[in-house]
Amino acid sequence: MNKKIMVVDDEPDTVDLVKLVLETEGYEVMTAYSGRECLEKISHEKPDVVLLDIMMPEMDGWEVFKKIRERYEDIPIAMLTVRNQDIDKMLGLHVLKADDYITKPFGRKELIERVKKMIE
Repeated sequence: MNKKIMVVDDEPDTVDLVKLVLETEGYEVMTAYSGRECLEKISHEKPDVVLLDIMMPEMDGWEVFKKIRERYEDIPIAMLTVRNQDIDKMLGLHVLKADDYITKPFGRKELIERVKKMIE
């Protein structure tokens, strides 16, 4: 059974790249281009892992993260972002308890390894 990864980012190029990398590894990939779309899709089909951008219009990744956690405590969530500041990492990993914090740009191998670690 293929593991399902949801990629949430308002940048279509990022979504396409991550989707391509994960699909070549045999993962099924769900995509969302906004926080609202992410929450809507998760309510119908639960992914095994969520890769979530922070900087998105309307509803940022922090808000989406909290909403997912309220309903689904067991879905691992990694923040996937260009924000490489210690304060953001601390908020993501230690305050909100994200499962990982991956900064862009990231390498293909790094992304795959980190997704595998969250699934295990």
